[in-house]
Amino acid sequence: MIFHQIPVGPMQNFVYLIGDENTKEAAVVDAGWEVDKLIEISNKENLKIKKIILTHSHFDHIQKTNKLAEATNSTVYCHELDFDEIKKTINTDSIKAATLKNNDEIKIGNIKIKIIHTPGHTPGAICLIVEKKLLTGDTLFVNAIGRTDLAGGDSIKLFESLQKLKKLDDHIEIYPGHNYGEIPFSTIGNEKKNNPYFKCESKEQFLNLLGLF
Repeated sequence: MIFHQIPVGPMQNFVYLIGDENTKEAAVVDAGWEVDKLIEISNKENLKIKKIILTHSHFDHIQKTNKLAEATNSTVYCHELDFDEIKKTINTDSIKAATLKNNDEIKIGNIKIKIIHTPGHTPGAICLIVEKKLLTGDTLFVNAIGRTDLAGGDSIKLFESLQKLKKLDDHIEIYPGHNYGEIPFSTIGNEKKNNPYFKCESKEQFLNLLGLF
């Protein structure tokens, strides 16, 4: 697998490029900024971007989706619960678009990407698991979590989503949607040890840490 974590834009975003070494098919995760940079990297790897996967509906992760989709003739995927909100930012009439739900799989060549629905930051927030990597969008950061005080946020649902992620193997690598930590990626095991929000065992403990209980 070809895998690139790409820093883009003025908000410390990460975009991800996932490619199959054999078929040369690729997917971009979160087309928020710097489309030319993404295409340049894919061209250097001789990859052809076929799919764009959006982890959630916030503009800094999706605003360049139309430009990238039209340049590459890609299909855009997002969770069904965020689709209506995403349509407020991108023109889905001019591109190919499809919705996702929990446990769906997307294939990039011979690579399987599994969808994990992780609401809380937004209703349709998703994480993507591909081989031993978990792309967490704005659900889970290195030693932090996504905000729940924006439109569509829900602290209880985010707590429940984190419990779902905690069941994954400790060695699974975490790749977040922003470069907010001291290091650009982590592991489930490290977050269990070091992330105060990820360590919470009860909803009350979690809400208290957020200052909501």
